Amino acid sequence: MDIDIGRRLKEVRETRGLSQRELASRSGVTNGTISLIEQNKSSPSVSSLKSLLDAIPMTLSEFFAVAENADAPRRFYAASEFTELSPADIGMNGHGAARVSLRQVGDASRHTLQILHERYPPGTDTGTEMLQHESEEGGVVIAGIIEITVGDEVRVLNPGDGYLFDSRTPHRFRNIGDIDCVIVSACTPPTF
Repeated sequence: MDIDIGRRLKEVRETRGLSQRELASRSGVTNGTISLIEQNKSSPSVSSLKSLLDAIPMTLSEFFAVAENADAPRRFYAASEFTELSPADIGMNGHGAARVSLRQVGDASRHTLQILHERYPPGTDTGTEMLQHESEEGGVVIAGIIEITVGDEVRVLNPGDGYLFDSRTPHRFRNIGDIDCVIVSACTPPTF
C-alpha cells in the first residue's frame, strides 16, 4: 500500500489544530523540515516521523492505517492494503529485527483488536532486549519454526502451534530455523 506521507502528515496536523510552527516546537523537528515533508519535497527519516507523531500524539500504526469511514466501517482487506509497521519503532532493536515484517490488517486505532501477519526470515529476532507492552497477545505459527521466550520460559513452536500471554511479561521472538517463519497474531488492546 502506498501512502502520501506529506499529505497524510498535513491532514493529521490540521485535524489536530496544529500549525507547522507549533508542531515544530513540540517535536524538535524544524518548521522548514515539516514544510518540505508536507510538500513531498523531502522524505522524513523514521526517527523524524516518530518525533512528529509523538508530538501530535499518534502511533505509527494510526498514521499508516488504511482510512476507514466511520459511517461505513471496512470489513475486508486485500493483502496489498495491509499496513507495514516498522519493527524499530515498536521496540525491536536486535540483529535482524529490521528484516522482520509486521503487516497490520486495517486501522487498529478504530478497534480493540490488532491483527498482524508476521514474517521472520531465518536468524531474525525481536531483539536482545525483551519486549513489553500493555496488552495480551496470541498467535498461531503458519510456517517455519519460532523460539518464543516469555518471562523465564522458552518454547520452540512449529506450524499449527500457538501462544497466548500477557504482553506485560517480558518476551522475545526468534527464528531459529532455516526458512521464513510466518505467524498470524492478535493483540488486544492494540499497542503498536
